[in-house]
Amino acid sequence: MSPVTHFLASWMVANAAKLERRERAAVTIAGIIPDLDGLGAVAQVLTLHSDHPLMWFSRYHHLLHNLAFAVVVAAVCFAVARQRWKTALLAFLAFHLHLFCDLIGARGPDGYDWPIPYLLPFSRAWDLSWSGQWGLNAWPNFVITGALLLATLVLAWRNGYSPLEMVSQRADQAFVAALRRRLPRSAAHPS
Repeated sequence: MSPVTHFLASWMVANAAKLERRERAAVTIAGIIPDLDGLGAVAQVLTLHSDHPLMWFSRYHHLLHNLAFAVVVAAVCFAVARQRWKTALLAFLAFHLHLFCDLIGARGPDGYDWPIPYLLPFSRAWDLSWSGQWGLNAWPNFVITGALLLATLVLAWRNGYSPLEMVSQRADQAFVAALRRRLPRSAAHPS
């Protein structure tokens, strides 16, 4: 699925429990960090027609999509949180939601299904893939992203904060205020 979908889904997981802003950010980042290995695409595109292309995306994408990295990410979230166990468990869940979403809906345009090497670096014995995986640009991904966006707006309106809080509290407050002006409580909850 797209990075936007992973981000919104992870933010939903972060809002499944009462967490502080920093903890919500940690859980959200935990759900998108498996795609850190996708940054190799930049080097690959820039060097594709050179004498020595760096095929980093083709070779290394999904190498961080594994249980060992999930444990490391959850441990980091545990270390930075006040509500340590709750944050670490939600981070672990968000990370695995990312893997699940990639498993069901991340087939490339060439038909390659990007298997998930779940037991790396210890073993390649359990590479996860699904023959029914739909493409990145398939309609289910658009529907899921749209539903997550709508749910994000509803949560932002209800809770008084949005994913923008991760980058700017001022922008977040302005966004939520604008959202609430356009949809006042009386319109959202008719009697």
